[in-house]
Amino acid sequence: MDYLNTFKKIKALAETGLVYAQNGYEVERNQELVDLSKELMAAIADHPVEAFDTYYLPPKEYPTPKVDVRALILNDKNEVLMAKEKMDGRWSIPGGWADIGHSPSEVVVKEVEEETGLQSKVIRVLAIYDKRCHPHPPQPWYVYKIMFLCEITGGTLRGNFDIEEADWFAIDSLPPLSKDRILESQIKELYHLAMHPELPVVCD
Repeated sequence: MDYLNTFKKIKALAETGLVYAQNGYEVERNQELVDLSKELMAAIADHPVEAFDTYYLPPKEYPTPKVDVRALILNDKNEVLMAKEKMDGRWSIPGGWADIGHSPSEVVVKEVEEETGLQSKVIRVLAIYDKRCHPHPPQPWYVYKIMFLCEITGGTLRGNFDIEEADWFAIDSLPPLSKDRILESQIKELYHLAMHPELPVVCD
C-alpha cells in the first residue's frame, strides 16, 4: 500500500471539506482529519509534525490553477458523446476536476465511466485550454482544461447521481451546452483535431 499517496488523498479530501463546510461541526471534523493526516505522515517519515508545516499551507497559500479534464469520444457515426448535467440541465462532454492521486489520463477515464457508464481508454491529448482565453461565464477559479480524445472499450450508456442522462449527438446538432464546462467552438475544434490526427496539440 502506498501510504504517502493515501495520506495525500486524505489531506486533499479534508481540505476540500473545509472549503465547502456549511457549519462549525463540519469545519471541526475536517480540520481534525487534516491534523491526523499530518501526524500520520510525520510518523511514517519519522520526522516531527512541525516539519510538515510548510506542506500544510495556510488558507492564503500561493494560488495555482485548478485543472479540468474532459473527453471527446466519437462513435462509429462520428457522433459526440455528451452528458446532461442535473445542476443546470445542460450538456457537456464527459469530465470534471482532476483528483489528487490520479494522473490526468486516469481521471478522465474515471469521469467518463462515472458520468456515462462507458469504459474508455485515452488515445491522445487534443488541446490544453486556459479558460481565460475563451468566453466562458465568469467563475472564481483560474482553470486549465486538458482535452483528451478517448475511445470506448465497453460498458452500457447511462447517467448517474449528478448526470441526468448521456447520449450521442451529431456535431452539427449539438444540444444546449453547459457553457461553464464546454463551448460549442471548443467541441468543434476538438472534433476537427480528432478528424485530423496529423495536426498538433492546440495549447493556449
